[in-house]
Amino acid sequence: MESADKEPLEIHFILYKPAVPGNVGAAARAILTMGFRHLRLIDPCDHLGDEARMLAHGSHDILESALLFENFEQAVADLDLVVCTTAKRRTAKHDYHSSRTIREQLKKKKEDLQNVGILFGTEESGLPNSLILKSDMAMSIPMAGAYPSLNLAQSIMVTAYELSPLNQLDLPGSSLSKSGEGWGTLKKQTARVLNEAGILVGTPLYHRIMERMATLSSQDIPLFLSVISRIQKK
Repeated sequence: MESADKEPLEIHFILYKPAVPGNVGAAARAILTMGFRHLRLIDPCDHLGDEARMLAHGSHDILESALLFENFEQAVADLDLVVCTTAKRRTAKHDYHSSRTIREQLKKKKEDLQNVGILFGTEESGLPNSLILKSDMAMSIPMAGAYPSLNLAQSIMVTAYELSPLNQLDLPGSSLSKSGEGWGTLKKQTARVLNEAGILVGTPLYHRIMERMATLSSQDIPLFLSVISRIQKK
């Protein structure tokens, strides 16, 4: 039986410094077409101008309700999990998940997530390594190597399509609705324990541990929370 307190999983599409208004408009159209409604913009171009509105085509409400932020930290502060997108494998991450499998990764944690961010980089150079490193997971869209990469709007369309079945998920009640503990809590407590152990933010070991933690399923999270709680008591 579904708990009345359990909020549905919300996907937030985040555009980092988009420079072409038409791409923002096309992104809004793709988001709405696939059943999503949350758009966040970090230091954007004119996202409410004529070019953006023309490409949005019926999705003006997505543009007008988009949340604006000055930097990455502000844009993701209230999110449980952040998945960055990149066309190239970078040294910032060890694991790169396919857009075809990321839905299953999120589905495994559906009972312990409420707000997930999907981060897209600039049209010219994508995301800087620093933001890839700060994201919980990294995703790429499989493509034939001989062809040019997708542009920003196309990448958002493909990603939204891959994630759209999440809109139809039956989200049963869980420990999250009762205790408020989930992936966000695990991430914060793990960071605290690592810091106390001298494994600091910015070190390769810290980010590798957090990267692997992001792949845990809902069944794993209570176990790891229990272990961390005992470590903290010691």
